[in-house]
Amino acid sequence: MIRMMLALFGATIVAGPALAQQATPLFASDQPMQLEIRGPIVALISGSRTNVATRHARLTLSGSGEVHAVRLTPRGITRLRRETCQFPPLRVEFSQAPPATSVFAHQRRLKLVTHCQPSSAFQQHLLLEYAAYRLYNLITPESFRARLATIDYADGASARPYISRPGFFIEDRDDVGRRIGRKPATVGERVSITRIDPAAAARVAMFEYMIGNLDWAITASPKGDECCHNSRLLAVPNSSNVAANLVPVPYDFDFSGLVDAPYAVPPDGSDVSVRRRVYRGYCRHNVQARAAAADFRAKRSALLAEIGTITGLDERNRRKAIAYLEDFFADIATDQRVEQKLLARCLK
Repeated sequence: MIRMMLALFGATIVAGPALAQQATPLFASDQPMQLEIRGPIVALISGSRTNVATRHARLTLSGSGEVHAVRLTPRGITRLRRETCQFPPLRVEFSQAPPATSVFAHQRRLKLVTHCQPSSAFQQHLLLEYAAYRLYNLITPESFRARLATIDYADGASARPYISRPGFFIEDRDDVGRRIGRKPATVGERVSITRIDPAAAARVAMFEYMIGNLDWAITASPKGDECCHNSRLLAVPNSSNVAANLVPVPYDFDFSGLVDAPYAVPPDGSDVSVRRRVYRGYCRHNVQARAAAADFRAKRSALLAEIGTITGLDERNRRKAIAYLEDFFADIATDQRVEQKLLARCLK
C-alpha cells in the first residue's frame, strides 16, 4: 500500500494533479490472483501460429463469483513460435465490458504473459520477468504495471483441468498514459532522439543495463511495427512543443540477463552473452544518466528487497537475481565507475 501511494504521488509530480489518475482496479494491487480460464485450450496451443485464430473461453476469478466471457488469441513474436513456446502468450479480450464492481473494470483487451513451457524452470523465468516490471515500477510511475496470477487452464472440450501455471497481466498503454497524465504518441516506425525526454531516455537505458537487456530501442521499431521496439512512447496531452516531449515506457524483458531465458539470444551481429551488460544510452544524455545512476543507488535497498517479495520465486533464483543486480550496483557505485563502465561506451 505504501509503495502504491508513492507511485501515485510520483505520477502527480510528473504530470500534475489535474492530469494524473489512479490505476485501474486490476493494477491498483500487487496481491497475486487465482483464476480459471476454461475453453478450447488444446486447440488454442496446437493451432496454427502463423494464422492465429481467436477462441472463445470463460474467465473465472476464484473466490469472487466473477465470471467473464472472453476471447483468447495467441500473440507475440519469438514466444509465438512453436519451437520456442509450447504455450504462447495470449491476448485476452472481454466480450462485454466488465461491471464497475469488477477487478477487471475498465479493461477491454489485456496482454497475458504465460509460462511458455510446462517445466518448473520456465515458471521461474516468468517470475523473474514479472520481477523486472516490479523493479521498474519502483524506479518510476512512468512504467507498465503487472499483476501476477495463478491460472488454472481447463480444456472445455474434455471438461478436465489442462495445466495450472503462473502468468501475469500487463497494464494497457492507454491506462499508463491516463495514470501519469500523458497520451500514446503516434510517430510511425522511427522518431528523432531529439524528441525523447532526456531524463526518461537515460532512465530507460540505465534500467535496461541493470537487467542486462539489449532487446529494446526508444527511437525505432522493426519494419512495419509501431515505434518503438519493446517500448512505447507517451506524450504530454495538448502540447505544442514537439521537442523532448516523448517518454519511452519499456516492456518485454524476457531476453534480459536477469531472466536468462534459454531461448534468449543477443542481437544480430553481436557476440556478447545474454548475461553480459552493454550500456546503450546516448552520449547526449550523459548528464541525465549520472543523475539516474544516483537515483538507482539511492533505491538499491528497495530494489534488492523487491526480489524477495516475488511469490513463487525459489531461493536459488532469488539469490542468483540479487547477485546479478549487485554486479550492476558495483558498476555504478561511484560517479567515476559510471563514467568508466557505462558512459565511456555511450551511443553517439
